[in-house]
Amino acid sequence: MKAILVGLFVCLFTAVAMAGDDPYDAALALLALLPLQHSHSKSNVLPITLDEAEQIALQANPKIRVAARKVVTTEAHISGAGALDDPSVMYRAWQVPLKQPWNYNAAMNMFMIGQTFPGPGKRALRSEIAGDAVTIAKSDLEAKKREVSAEVRKAFYDLLRNNDELRVHDEQVAIARQAFAAARIKYSVGKVPQQDVLKAQVALTKLIEHLVMLEQDAELSRATLNTLLGRIPDSALEVAGEYTTPAQLPTLADLQQLAVKSRPELVAAIAEIKQSQDEASLARKQYTPDFSANVGYMLSPSGSQFRNNYMIEGSMTLPWLNRRKHDSEISEAQATVQERQAEFDATRLAVFRQIQDALVRANSAKQLVDLYQESLRPQSEATLRSTVIAYENDRTDVLNLLDSQNTTLDVDYAYFRSLAEFEQRMAELELAVGTPIPPSSPSAAATPEVMR
Repeated sequence: MKAILVGLFVCLFTAVAMAGDDPYDAALALLALLPLQHSHSKSNVLPITLDEAEQIALQANPKIRVAARKVVTTEAHISGAGALDDPSVMYRAWQVPLKQPWNYNAAMNMFMIGQTFPGPGKRALRSEIAGDAVTIAKSDLEAKKREVSAEVRKAFYDLLRNNDELRVHDEQVAIARQAFAAARIKYSVGKVPQQDVLKAQVALTKLIEHLVMLEQDAELSRATLNTLLGRIPDSALEVAGEYTTPAQLPTLADLQQLAVKSRPELVAAIAEIKQSQDEASLARKQYTPDFSANVGYMLSPSGSQFRNNYMIEGSMTLPWLNRRKHDSEISEAQATVQERQAEFDATRLAVFRQIQDALVRANSAKQLVDLYQESLRPQSEATLRSTVIAYENDRTDVLNLLDSQNTTLDVDYAYFRSLAEFEQRMAELELAVGTPIPPSSPSAAATPEVMR
């Protein structure tokens, strides 16, 4: 970008220096720096649509991939959450003579295998808690997808707006060439003063300045979108699409109702409440005793009447004798349930506030789009056309022509910025709701065109 900036201004000052004192020659040199058509229209890169960009981001964005791996990790924990503890095996040599510690035939040799069994319902609750964790992880993944999709949409429409502004710039260059050709004829026959040519020179310099800033914005938007798509920031990228402005936006109540069902953060908060309730149930289950069973083979000393024997052993915990510990666990789990419920209420209020703010901004952006589309833009274009014709027929001066051209340029730029702003505000609104907004009938000029 610095190379473009430096190169243009080096060419600018070189052209002015070479032109000497003749303002017409200087303006002609500046005009040579403005291409008839910007290079963006000749790109060999196949442009992508918004849907394609979102699909690429959902598959390649690093943040989404990290969240997806967390889901896989959490799912892998389910099968082990409700599993039994590892069985145990034991060997015991009993009554080995001290004087003959190697004489195991004189000892009782016991071989045992055992297994512990949690109290009824404990394994199912542990599996349920692990399943709740998966629901939370999936909600976090969906939230990350919605966040990345919103960022992709913002960057996409930034780049699309930049393309439209470059088209406007091309149109203004064409008008400038047309006006300058008329000024050249008038200047050569002495119909206009030198001041008119100097003013034209200033206008041409501003067009070069606009081109430099537009190139900068394009590079920044392209780098942002490439990063979201999981690509190298300086990769070649072009976009193609249309702006859509619905006839009206949904009401706040409808959006809030939709968010309660769709917003991933609220879904995750509900899953956290259920998880804490399951943990509280598991804490109460600690008063249910756990059991263990052992079965074994015992080899008695040589000379015993019954040398080969078996044994069975069973045991159970006595949780009632440790009430202080278990009551504390139950109280802690119940407090966690109340905490999660309070967090859900706070999250819901924050979501509703976010929806309201986003809806207000979206409505304001739509009003600006309608204002530019229905009033300001047609008026400025009509004024510019009449001013160009009037200047060509000696009915106005160059100052009015340049002022009209600058006004039209500003209005066109503001119009495309308002379109991109509306799309970005809609992305924020959909992010706040947690799901795409149901489409309504679009307004008339969904595909704007610059003045021909």
